[in-house]
Amino acid sequence: MRVVWIAGIAAVVVTASTPSQALDKVRFGTNWVAEAEHGGFYQALADGTYKRYGLDVTIVPGGPNVNNRILLPVGKLDFFMSANSLQSFDAVAQNIPTVAVAASFQKDPQVFVAHPGVTKFEDLKTRTLFVSKEGMTTYFQWLKSDFGFNESKVRPYTFNAQPFLADKNSAMQGYVTSEPFAIERQGGFKPVVFLLADHGFDAYSTLIETRRNLVEKKPDLVQRFVDASAIGWYHYIYGDSRPGNELIKKQNPEMTDALLSYSIAKMKEYGIVDSGDSVKLGIGAMTDAHWKSFFDKMVRAGVVKGGLDYKRAYTLQFVNQSVGIDLRPK
Repeated sequence: MRVVWIAGIAAVVVTASTPSQALDKVRFGTNWVAEAEHGGFYQALADGTYKRYGLDVTIVPGGPNVNNRILLPVGKLDFFMSANSLQSFDAVAQNIPTVAVAASFQKDPQVFVAHPGVTKFEDLKTRTLFVSKEGMTTYFQWLKSDFGFNESKVRPYTFNAQPFLADKNSAMQGYVTSEPFAIERQGGFKPVVFLLADHGFDAYSTLIETRRNLVEKKPDLVQRFVDASAIGWYHYIYGDSRPGNELIKKQNPEMTDALLSYSIAKMKEYGIVDSGDSVKLGIGAMTDAHWKSFFDKMVRAGVVKGGLDYKRAYTLQFVNQSVGIDLRPK
């Protein structure tokens, strides 16, 4: 994830300070610097949940110049936090021996933010749209196929909010947990927010990926990491998030309490972590139907080839067991 107004972030590896003799060592790589969107994992580390599940976890942060994803298949990480379902499809297409074992986010946090006065999602088609290069090859192709968006309206998004702020007839991509926060402070107004997931872009996000050989040889280890992470998310979203937040700030000194609080509130408000299938099946839930729905949309949009054996991208072996569901407030 990217926050447009944060720069020069230091990355520090955080590990559990517990005796390791009786614990299984696990290295978990994230895809960005520490932030609330990783909070469940930091919470599970900070409050001892991983330890209670027999795990000595090291969180290895990502960042603008760090590509942790390539470390997973070569064995330098045991688990990796994948951005969304498209990365899982890409692993199958490239014959990379990794597999998604849980979806921490039921909804992808991708949004468009617009100036006040925009009332309908379809109104964005008439606006200048600031979209990143990656966005053009992924979700924007879906916007074209399902909503008739036109590339002639697109301008490059460089993770700088100023072009959007200067043009009241524009909209800008972002994450629901960060860019609206930055716009409110930089622009002095509350932007209109459209979560793509609420309009049909049903990718899973913040998935836990691991190697296929780990699933085959150490399924108990995988199960414990998935279960402990889910409990961490329940504690972070619904309980006292301060332990997780303190670790996040230790690893990312540029992080603020205000942004952490905002991000947690938005994850709850929009059902990013806990909604849909996870309400009954537990945080981390995945279903065949959900994967197929997104795959079909990406094929229709020309993002993924129709002949891809997409079911190799994931396994339901470790989820949908309602682990931690009793921790959700009644």
